[in-house]
Amino acid sequence: MITDLLTPPVSAFDAFDDPDGVVLFPQEAEHVARAVEKRRKEFATGRHCARTALAGLGFPPAPLLPGPNREPTWPEGVVGSITHCKGYRAAAVGRVSEVWTIGIDAEPNEPTPDGVLEAVAVPGELARMGDLRASSDKVAWDRLLFSAKETVYKAWFPLARKWLGFEDAEVTLNPDDGTFTARILIEPPVVDGVALDGFTGRWLAREGFVVTAIAVPAR
Repeated sequence: MITDLLTPPVSAFDAFDDPDGVVLFPQEAEHVARAVEKRRKEFATGRHCARTALAGLGFPPAPLLPGPNREPTWPEGVVGSITHCKGYRAAAVGRVSEVWTIGIDAEPNEPTPDGVLEAVAVPGELARMGDLRASSDKVAWDRLLFSAKETVYKAWFPLARKWLGFEDAEVTLNPDDGTFTARILIEPPVVDGVALDGFTGRWLAREGFVVTAIAVPAR
């Protein structure tokens, strides 16, 4: 599904299960050695997706260890993002010469637990939720909003290198064309001479999941 949202120069790959025979590099295996089996499997499949996507750009297999903020550490000259939820894993990568930043997220197409929407949404997002729900009952709009905000953070952090809370961005979901916009509500940092004040992205709801993606062309 992620390849329906992201096109070249981004390379992406996804999986709906954890295939047998995925081998981690020793450093990666050590990182999840004490994790429960579910975590080890999703980590391994996420790295498998990432290495497959990197192969699409011509990069050889290499360890992809988490950084200090749990973000993937990519080969030099690469930006990317990994996501996983129950039943789905995906990764997307691009060369820094072609792509400024990437963020992706996937979630089950199910309503969020009680209280989650109110915890992550700003007033404008809450006000639009009724119209979104009236537009279609086939999309869990609160879960899609959560996913879009996760994607915004994943696109933001590699550039800003600072935290962005749920309350620090306002997302507008477009039910008609599968796009969304995000407006940064805090003082935007200037990165490469550009104020990091917002993003545009795409979304889809299919196969029991909602998937969101942002890919910004290189400046």
